[in-house]
Amino acid sequence: MTLSRSIVLFGLAALLEIGGAWLVWQGVREHRGWVWVGAGVLALGAYGFVATLQPDAHFGRILAAYGGVFVAGSLLWGMVVDGFRPDRWDVSGALVCLVGVGLIMYAPRSA
Repeated sequence: MTLSRSIVLFGLAALLEIGGAWLVWQGVREHRGWVWVGAGVLALGAYGFVATLQPDAHFGRILAAYGGVFVAGSLLWGMVVDGFRPDRWDVSGALVCLVGVGLIMYAPRSA
C-alpha cells in the first residue's frame, strides 16, 4: 500500500506542479490573463502540500526523486496538452530519470 500511495502522490504532485506552471505560462506568455496566473499559483501551492504526504520523511529524498517524475511528466504534459512530440533522446532521458526515482525512493535500505 505504501508503494502505490507514493506513486499516486508523485502523479498528483506532477499534475499540480506542471499544470500550475503551464497555467502561469498561459496567463503571462499567451496573454490569457491574471485568472490563469492565479489558478496556476494555487495549483503550485497545492503541489507543496501534496509533497508533504509522501510516506518517506526525508525532504531531500522526496524532492530529488520528484525531479525525475517532473522530467517525465513534463514531456507527457507537452504531448497531451501542447502536441509536443518527444524524440528518442527525450524518451531515453525520461526513462533514465524514472529509473533514478525508483532507486532513490524504493531501493531497500538498511535500518
